[in-house]
Amino acid sequence: MSQSDAQTYAKQGFGNSFELKAPVGLLIIDFVNGFADPAVFGGGNIKEAINNTVPLLAEARKRGWPVAHTRIVFADDGADHNIFSLKVPSMLGLKEHDHNSAIVPELTPADGELVVRKTVPSAFFGTSLAAWLAMRGVQTLVVAGAVTSGCVRASVVDAMQWGFRPLVLSDCVGDRALAPHEANLFDMTQKYAAVMTRDEALAALPA
Repeated sequence: MSQSDAQTYAKQGFGNSFELKAPVGLLIIDFVNGFADPAVFGGGNIKEAINNTVPLLAEARKRGWPVAHTRIVFADDGADHNIFSLKVPSMLGLKEHDHNSAIVPELTPADGELVVRKTVPSAFFGTSLAAWLAMRGVQTLVVAGAVTSGCVRASVVDAMQWGFRPLVLSDCVGDRALAPHEANLFDMTQKYAAVMTRDEALAALPA
């Protein structure tokens, strides 16, 4: 975005900050084998975002944050196909036991961490995620995952609408193309979320 674009948003009152309140939770969106592989759904800076999320997850566990992961999982017979899969038919290949739908080994969920299965971009739509986070008192929701312009953005917008305070980690989210990654980080900063690097966020959040 140009400097004049940023000035336009600022003049109109966008981009205000909000307090990062405890308790804190972590949402890791669709860091699965298929999105780590440039030959399937990956590319861009997704692999780097996965690598940056490994120490983030370790720190979240150390701090005792509730952690949720998401996967895209369609029925084996494709009976739950939808508009998302009409737009991207190859998504129907993500089945429960498909290698491409499995969470990458370096981010394997631990006992007590929620794994959300979804068939649309948002981690919240038609799932129990909001209730699970609310039961644990989460106010600030740290967000990592893929892709920035798709499932991350959709989940961030829904998190905000559910009353959570989204904190997107700019180096822990990735996209198969950098232009939509950067544009969506800018837009989320202006309207829906706080955006920081991983290290900035860990320094700012309650230990």
